[in-house]
Amino acid sequence: MNLPSPTDYISVFKTTTRERWDWLTPLALAGLSLFGVAFIYSAQLAVHGNNWLIQIVWLVAGAALYGVVSLVDYRFWLSVAHWFYIACLVPLVVVLIPGVGGAAAEKWGASRWIPLGPLGTYQPSETAKIAVLLITASILIRGEIGTVKQSLGVLGKLALAVGAPMLLILLQPDLKSAIVLPPMVFSMLYVSKLSTRFFAAALGAFLLILGIVAWDTWSYKNYMESNGFSYLADKGSYQAHSWVPLHDYQRNRIISFLWPDKIDPMGVGWNQRQSLISVGSGGLTGKGWTEGTQAQLGYLPRSVAHNDFIFSVIAEEKGFLGSITVLGLFGLVLFNGIRIAGLARDRFGTLLAIGVTVLFAVHVFVNIAMTIGLVPITGIPLPFISYGGSFVLSCCLLQGLVQSVYRFRKDFI
Repeated sequence: MNLPSPTDYISVFKTTTRERWDWLTPLALAGLSLFGVAFIYSAQLAVHGNNWLIQIVWLVAGAALYGVVSLVDYRFWLSVAHWFYIACLVPLVVVLIPGVGGAAAEKWGASRWIPLGPLGTYQPSETAKIAVLLITASILIRGEIGTVKQSLGVLGKLALAVGAPMLLILLQPDLKSAIVLPPMVFSMLYVSKLSTRFFAAALGAFLLILGIVAWDTWSYKNYMESNGFSYLADKGSYQAHSWVPLHDYQRNRIISFLWPDKIDPMGVGWNQRQSLISVGSGGLTGKGWTEGTQAQLGYLPRSVAHNDFIFSVIAEEKGFLGSITVLGLFGLVLFNGIRIAGLARDRFGTLLAIGVTVLFAVHVFVNIAMTIGLVPITGIPLPFISYGGSFVLSCCLLQGLVQSVYRFRKDFI
């Protein structure tokens, strides 16, 4: 692949005619962002929270980032993918150093954030998603893909490149950020036309892992009941001797999903129960903006109502019609991402657009499925709607890459 010269990258700022921009995705993202600001405000109205104002600041910064990334030829990222990847690994290591996480790490028992003073916190796992996207595309572009035997070298490099950040993220621990990476990587492998034997083997490995988790959860339940321990009061006695790399609070979430009566509904299962009440009570048109009782009265905990469970607030206050509107906007973004992948002028552009689209699809599916009780609670946020600075910026950068793929779908520089 012939990369543009540095002067070519500068010249693209002059090529901003209307026909070179895709306006469908930006308009849909703007609509989702407005939903986010409005319902973050509503979720925190009872406590006079100002996170909606902070969200606006992050969205403005994200819009600027989106514009800049869109104006730069996406092939530029192929030339810096390895350096960007290394740069993103550093904070993943730094955040694991005791004391770096500050009060947040002490409060929540996880080393996922780096304090930035008045700017809030930075979550390294968000930029790690971008790094994995770029390094995966880079390895697939530079390697030979065919049968599994032909592709073993590429797959080995890919396993190391993706495994390193995943391991560091799991050590934080941050399972939710780690589980969104494999679907993105596998989608990029799929469009690279890797042998179906690989995907059959991967499916087998997934089912094996699922079986191990199921067996471990069952063993955990029997252990707690046979010893008379409380699921909520116990402080990790089972995880101390289990070889399965899960924390007991993660096992509790699975237990609360599979056997809700086994755990105090005022504890682990409370969030999901209240979320179901929120969604179910919204009806067709909802109770009205800022009129939802679940969030306003604190039944849907205020610590999660404006981020992980923001969709529950929307469903209660705007009902089925509001929920469908949000899903429709996401549908436009995802459909357009697939369309742009098909329009890309090269395989690198296709890989970027598909990877970003699948990553967003996983976020949307898991978050909404979590709020309506289809999957265990994972804490995966909803793009452009959930509160969070690092998340907003990473979403804007990723969508900026897709816009760049569209803008440079033809060789005009």
